[in-house]
Amino acid sequence: MEIGVPKEIKDQEYRVGLTPNSIRVLTAQNHVVFVETNAGIGAGFTDEAYIKAGAKIVPTASEAWDRELVVKVKEPLASEYSYLRSGQILFTYLHLAADRPLTEHLLQSGAAAIAYETVELPDGRLPLLIPMSIIAGRLAVQFGARYLEKQQGGRGVLLGGIPGVSPGKVVILGGGVVGTEAAKIAVGMGAQVQIIDINLERLEYLETLFGSRVELLYSTTPQIETVVPQADLLIGAVLIVGQKAPTLVNRNLVSQMRSGSVIVDVAVDQGGCIETLRPTSHSYPTYIKEDVVHFGVPNMPGAVPWTATQALNNSTLPYVVKLANDGLMALEKDASLAQGLNIRKGQIVHPAVQSVFPDLAG
Repeated sequence: MEIGVPKEIKDQEYRVGLTPNSIRVLTAQNHVVFVETNAGIGAGFTDEAYIKAGAKIVPTASEAWDRELVVKVKEPLASEYSYLRSGQILFTYLHLAADRPLTEHLLQSGAAAIAYETVELPDGRLPLLIPMSIIAGRLAVQFGARYLEKQQGGRGVLLGGIPGVSPGKVVILGGGVVGTEAAKIAVGMGAQVQIIDINLERLEYLETLFGSRVELLYSTTPQIETVVPQADLLIGAVLIVGQKAPTLVNRNLVSQMRSGSVIVDVAVDQGGCIETLRPTSHSYPTYIKEDVVHFGVPNMPGAVPWTATQALNNSTLPYVVKLANDGLMALEKDASLAQGLNIRKGQIVHPAVQSVFPDLAG
């Protein structure tokens, strides 16, 4: 099969769909991989490294896109919509619930769109989302700590505090992978940490992980209204597979936070769980609303592309190989991969995406 790897064009997105090592695996099975020139340079992979792995370097995006299988990292942007076509398999993060224009263009194109974030194992785990969730959770605290600095518009709070001065307070909405990883970093920095989640079994698991180092709270509206105004750093870490994240913190509650507090919403690529937060970019990552610093970069792992690209490929490569060997027949052989199919032949096929766009579901 011919496989295309375009260069990512989202703002400061330096990850790449396939590493040279992944391409070596594919070319050993007689697949032909076309990589847009300099697609991997931001992640530390040169054109020469791809050539040594057996890839063909092409000078334009269109030559990478014009293949049976296209492997990316982020969703197609408006300037890439024209590359979508019938008979093509697109394998990437899509987050369609927060992107109606892309959903409409995918439907019109006739392409088969398989989303990393909805590939689901029988036990409910999301194998292609987990590695980026780990990175995003860890980065959320790293970025949050930075923007708490006074020079960045924050309160001037050191999360870990020092002897004689209280540490900062981190409130995490959601105790899944993102929330857990954020808590690990925040605890390691010495912050006071609270995790709020609606799943009691998850809270019980987190108690075995953190013990008394993290305060674990059951999620109710009154509970959220109590803890959010006290947060120096508020992290949104809510996920409903394939659907828009629920709004847990409204504008009025944000206005009750202290001036210079920071919000980092990792759920922003699924619409976000904080009313006042909108998507930003690595070039312009923050803005002030209600005297609170808002950070809404939807491709946070793009900040660490060397690590993130390899972590992502470790998880995606087995599925890429299946698609390259069997095309869409791979979906009939692998039920987990089939869960990733969002759109096919002009129809929305994933139930969660259908529920978000009932008027497009046909």
